[in-house]
Amino acid sequence: MSIAFHSSEAAASVEDVARRLSSHELKRVQEFFSAGDQLDQFARELQFESELDVLCAIGRSLSIPVVDLSKEEIDDSILKGFPVRLVHRHGVFPIACSDASVKLAISNPFDVQAADAVAEATGLFVRTVLALPHEVATLIKSHLGVGAETLEGLMAQAAEESDGLEVIGDLEFDESEAAAMAQQASVVRLVNDILVEAVNARASDIHMEVQESGLKLRYRIDGVLQTQPLPSELNRFQAAIISRLKIMARLNIAEKRVPQDGRIRIRVSGREVDVRVSIIPMLHGEGVVMRVLDKDAMTFSLSGIGMEDDINARFQKLIRLPHGIVLVTGPTGSGKTTTLYSSLAEIRSERNKIITTEDPIEYQLEGINQIQVNHKVGLTFAAGLRSILRHDPDVVLVGEIRDFETAENAVQASLTGHMVFSTLHTNDAAGAFMRLVDMGVEPFLVASTVEGIVAQRLVRTLCRECREGYVPSYDEVPADFPFDDIAYGEPIYRPAGCRNCRGTGYSGRLGIYELLETNEQIRQLAHDRTGTDKIRKAAIASGMITLRQDGWKKVAQGITSIDEVLRVTKAD
Repeated sequence: MSIAFHSSEAAASVEDVARRLSSHELKRVQEFFSAGDQLDQFARELQFESELDVLCAIGRSLSIPVVDLSKEEIDDSILKGFPVRLVHRHGVFPIACSDASVKLAISNPFDVQAADAVAEATGLFVRTVLALPHEVATLIKSHLGVGAETLEGLMAQAAEESDGLEVIGDLEFDESEAAAMAQQASVVRLVNDILVEAVNARASDIHMEVQESGLKLRYRIDGVLQTQPLPSELNRFQAAIISRLKIMARLNIAEKRVPQDGRIRIRVSGREVDVRVSIIPMLHGEGVVMRVLDKDAMTFSLSGIGMEDDINARFQKLIRLPHGIVLVTGPTGSGKTTTLYSSLAEIRSERNKIITTEDPIEYQLEGINQIQVNHKVGLTFAAGLRSILRHDPDVVLVGEIRDFETAENAVQASLTGHMVFSTLHTNDAAGAFMRLVDMGVEPFLVASTVEGIVAQRLVRTLCRECREGYVPSYDEVPADFPFDDIAYGEPIYRPAGCRNCRGTGYSGRLGIYELLETNEQIRQLAHDRTGTDKIRKAAIASGMITLRQDGWKKVAQGITSIDEVLRVTKAD
């Protein structure tokens, strides 16, 4: 067994100038590691600028080189023959290996047993380097999969407490074998690992798909599905995992023949999160999709969702009209509900009454009366809207206009002095008029009640830490790219990828919008059943900025990339 600390391998230049910690400070940071506290707490205590600065100071004081794992190229086969149990037990990861030695990234510099255990298990000379704990954890998950650490416990250890996740409300269990398996402590931890990882990764949806080859897990992050690696041994427990989710969602765990929908309320690190669960029987088992609604992460503001100042100013006037219909259009997952909630948040006050009918209610808004659609008892959008009008509202929100009855009731509500907000599935703003007419609403009623239509899409925003500036040539951009909006020689940006954005080059999403305000010309065109193209051209002639044009504005501002605009819009 041989262990070495090589300070000459220090990777980060900042380490060369990092100060050494005093013996008192070293003792204090050792207490932090022993207690499992976050390194950034120690950074604030000693007035370091970042976790990396603290790590470099620790490394310099203990003569352990520091590495930036996000810049290390690590072979996928590195763990072949390596004792995986030590990876989880000590929070270490091999980042380079030869016939004689192994370069071991450690997350706790005070765990003196880590290098000894690896050297004894492998018979190799161990060279330790120090890395940020969360980077080591990310590396472990990317190579061994979500829940891999808990899987070790599933094989070898008894119950442990769940990692920072609390289920809100009491759960009910029966005496079946499936329920017993689902309540095993390690199965509980596995499910908690998946949910916590999804919340921390800002995932909007969790997809669990049972295929012939086994369980597949994907998170939808910033609108794009990303496959999460899973240990192959996890396939043995897929039935128990799904049963655990059914119990948490208060569903029938014995029923595997029909679709089921439920809801899980959890608290993760003090944040309350709503998880909508949908389970559908498929060829190789039950498929699960969970919509993650992180209430504390949501802020409802029209300026905060990406509306340009000029569009925002015009839309603010629309939502404050005394009566009429304002529609938000776009495909599923384009942020329509968020725009409507943001609109209600702008206009709510003690002087007006706002009632909504939704399916489902995604977020609870203070000061707004919300009704949950329930088709089983006949409480549809149309029925809810009829009842709402008896409660003397000033503003009504209908989650979606899906049929003639709902559309007709919305029109009648607006004609009787109410402001009505709703969503519609059309490709652009101009298409909303013909969509309502196709449902059976008379054209003159559509023309006289619809005051404005917003079409929107969501684009991923570039990661501010790693975006790359470049000056494109005419050959590198689409024909309709507005070079005139960019000063000569000024760069635009494209994604690169770093540890902060999980290597995608993007972090977060923002809306792009087109706002069609109904003027006399457009009302006449709608009244005459004119085609969508003519209405669209008339709106553009009146000053409407299209989705594509708004997207190019955000490219010019360095907010998103050309590829994102091309992904969600078509040329005008």
